[in-house]
Amino acid sequence: MGIEGAKAISAMLLENTTVVVLRLSGNEFDDHAAKYLADAITANSKVEVLDLSYNKFGHKAGEALGAAIAENIGLKELKISWNHLHSEGAVALAKGANVFLKVLDVSYNGFGNSGAAALGEALRANNVLEELNVSNNRISVEGALRLAVGLRENKTLKILRMIRNPMQNEGCCGLLKALQANSGTGMEILDLPDIAWSKELAELCEAVQTLLPNLLLRRGGSTRLQRKSLLAVELRPQPKVLGNSHNAVP
Repeated sequence: MGIEGAKAISAMLLENTTVVVLRLSGNEFDDHAAKYLADAITANSKVEVLDLSYNKFGHKAGEALGAAIAENIGLKELKISWNHLHSEGAVALAKGANVFLKVLDVSYNGFGNSGAAALGEALRANNVLEELNVSNNRISVEGALRLAVGLRENKTLKILRMIRNPMQNEGCCGLLKALQANSGTGMEILDLPDIAWSKELAELCEAVQTLLPNLLLRRGGSTRLQRKSLLAVELRPQPKVLGNSHNAVP
């Protein structure tokens, strides 16, 4: 749809009183198109679900859309994955999403550590957001630890997806320690990167799941490690097996 399409959509939304779900993924919207969409988002409070994934939004779009989202009292779910949001744009979007959203998907962007830090600050005061997907956003150990600061105080977040980030064992431990220190956490699902786990991380996972028995911990989005008993099996070296299933020799 491009810029002209964004203009038309914006004009429609300024008069909309019925559309509550709007999916605009894969339309080659860029920073210029974002200006028109931002104007509509600011003025329209009827749309509750907005999908802007698979577009070409950059940091200027993040700034425009972040400011608009902060003013919108009706939007509950925003999907803006697979774009080019980074640096100031990522920070602005994170700040804007702090107010009314319940679901935010910014996966496959470039939030990096500065964007993760902004999300961490937002989570400290946020009492609405329930699901956050920041998978594949170039978040390293530093960013994970900064986001963990918000998890220590947040009470409403239920689902956090962080796969495909280079946060290493130290970053994973930081997130788990934050949950461990938060007696009021509402976390139900935590997706961590699919990396080799250290003994410290594995033991911390067990400790956290003992403290939070309903927490579903997953590695790389897999359900392999969803419970402590499976974690223990994952850590034990598996014996080599020779022969067929009826005559196996360890």
